[in-house]
Amino acid sequence: MKFSPAFGSGTLIKRYKRFLADITLEDGTEVTLHCPNTGSMKNCLYPDHKVWFSTSTNPKRKYSRTWELMQTPDNDYIGINTARANTLAEEAIKEGIITELLDYKTVKREVKYGNENSRIDLLLEDENLPLCYIEVKSCTLLEGKQGYFPDSVTTRGQKHLRELMEMVSAGHRAVLLFVVQHTGIQSVKAAEHIDPDYAKLLKQAQKAGVEVLAYRCSMDPTEIKLIKACAFND
Repeated sequence: MKFSPAFGSGTLIKRYKRFLADITLEDGTEVTLHCPNTGSMKNCLYPDHKVWFSTSTNPKRKYSRTWELMQTPDNDYIGINTARANTLAEEAIKEGIITELLDYKTVKREVKYGNENSRIDLLLEDENLPLCYIEVKSCTLLEGKQGYFPDSVTTRGQKHLRELMEMVSAGHRAVLLFVVQHTGIQSVKAAEHIDPDYAKLLKQAQKAGVEVLAYRCSMDPTEIKLIKACAFND
C-alpha cells in the first residue's frame, strides 16, 4: 500500500474525545486530526513526537486530515488507522504473502454471516476448497518486548470469536488474522491482563479449530505492507 498523495506531518499534542487529536504542523500551526482508532491506543501516544496524516478533498468532512502514523521514542512506526488493516490483509493474500491462505480464487469483503448480526472482514472462496472466514485485527500494543491484543476490553471481539467457532462447526475454515501495525512488535499474545474473558475465549476458539495467524508490517511515511509471519504465543 503506497501512500499517494504524500502524507503531511507534525508533532502530537494530545488525543481526546476518542476520535480527535491535536498536532502542531511544521510551520507551528495547531490543527485537529480525525483519529480513526476505536481502541485505547495504550502505548501508542507520544506527545512531542512525530505523526503523519493523510488529507481528504471531501468538502463535507469536518476534519479533512486523518491520523495515519506515529513515531515512537525508539523510532518505531505505529499504524494508527485501523481501517487499513483489512486492505493490507487483502493485498497480502492476493500477493501470496500469507502462505497459509494460498490457492483461493476469490476474496470478498464485509460479507454478512453468523447468528449475531456480524460481517466477516474477508471471505475466501474456491470451488475446490472450503470457505475461509477471516477476521482481521490490528495489533499495536507493545509492552516490554511483547505485543498484545486487545488494548482494551472488547465485547465485539468476543462476538467475533464466537462467530468464527460457529463457522468451524459448520465445516468451514475460520481464521483470526492479527495485522501487526507496530514495527517494534516481534510476537503477539492475548492480553489476558486487559481482557481475561477475551483471552479465555480465544483459547476455546483455538481448541475448536479456529486458526490464529499474525503477520508483521513494514512501514514508513511512503508505504506500508505485510511482510512476514510472526509468532502467536498461546
